[in-house]
Amino acid sequence: MVSLGCPKALVDSERILTRLRAEGYAISPDYKGADAVIVNTCGFLDSAKAESLEAIGEALQENGRVIVTGCLGAEPAYITGAHPRVLAVTGPHQYEAVLDAVHKAVPAKPDPFIDLLPASAVSLTPRHYSYLKISEGCNHKCKFCIIPDMRGLLQSRPAHAILREAEKLVEAGVRELLVISQDTSAYGVDRKHDLSPWKGGEVRAHITDLARAMGQLGGETKPWVRLHYVYPYPHVRQLIPLMAEGLILPYLDIPFQHADPGVLRRMARPAAAAKTLDEIAAWRSVCPDITLRSTFIVGYPGETEAEFQTLLDWMDEAQLDRVGCFQYENVAGARSNDLPDHVPDEVKQERWDRFMEKAQAISEAKLEAKVGHTLQVIVDEVDDEGATCRTMADAPEIDGNLFIDEGFEGLAPGDMVTVTVEEAGEYDLWGSRV
Repeated sequence: MVSLGCPKALVDSERILTRLRAEGYAISPDYKGADAVIVNTCGFLDSAKAESLEAIGEALQENGRVIVTGCLGAEPAYITGAHPRVLAVTGPHQYEAVLDAVHKAVPAKPDPFIDLLPASAVSLTPRHYSYLKISEGCNHKCKFCIIPDMRGLLQSRPAHAILREAEKLVEAGVRELLVISQDTSAYGVDRKHDLSPWKGGEVRAHITDLARAMGQLGGETKPWVRLHYVYPYPHVRQLIPLMAEGLILPYLDIPFQHADPGVLRRMARPAAAAKTLDEIAAWRSVCPDITLRSTFIVGYPGETEAEFQTLLDWMDEAQLDRVGCFQYENVAGARSNDLPDHVPDEVKQERWDRFMEKAQAISEAKLEAKVGHTLQVIVDEVDDEGATCRTMADAPEIDGNLFIDEGFEGLAPGDMVTVTVEEAGEYDLWGSRV
């Protein structure tokens, strides 16, 4: 299995592999030992499409028997036009179609000794953290995005099914649950926030209720619960007291995308940037330790220097903790392609450089303020040189790390320890165990 793209695609890969392993299939660590290769693709940006086609080509060259699935699978002609030798093409979260393709390519060999065993889940992440997908699809109509076309409209999982999966993960030793979807704060809207039976009572299909229930799992070893892809709807403020109480991590990943009202309107996104600043202030008043992460697009069609400056000024006001930035690029099928006044590549690059310089300075100042403080961290890796850890403010692979260079002997991935911060860089921290 070659899995590309976002954590949501990674969860799809885990589900496919879990089903296949339950049917007696083994998973090969390399191309040569496999009877077939599944490539789970990303199709969001043209650069991602190119990477997916390259991965398919590599699999064909190294193995020759390739099944393609994932977001780019929504455009089968695009794939077969470049690689006509693929065995099958299926779209995102079409698990049954992938299994059918595998059965055809590599017929299963029934084994009465293992066929009745319950399926144990295959995880593609380290054992101590896991992504937990709560819904598929999205109801937004952002002009730069084709995800609703690829993955459909919002489809929320029943609350009890999510909580049962979360409980099993925690029982298996997972210390951190990373809640993901296309729009986490919209969870349950399509279900009209229906009720599910849970632990002798009922739980509502609503992100606030779901987060509260997750934060109560595990007893004394309750997991960290981290929320990703949260749109700043008014009801998000109901989550902040749960953070202040310690039920879920004081961390919000919110895709603001821009701050200028004109650009936001052209993106077909909510254009209340000033109100967003008020919301951020309100969140911080309830939970001063909250970490805010976001991503932005610079060089969107029609973006003027004045509109870009509005974004920089907003960044000065918002003082976000973790920030990523992308230069706009056309995506086949996106409505933004047809907008007038596309920004030249050299201007996009110059604005990206200025934006990241400001974001970096904010990050550096925020981390410097943590020197001398005592923080709880989770250990991700340990080698001969030290332990690589994360604080509550750091999601795996996208945020910073805290490094322990001395006194790390005996630590193992998944351990939670207390450290004193001794040094800060632009994105990372260094500390010692208390």
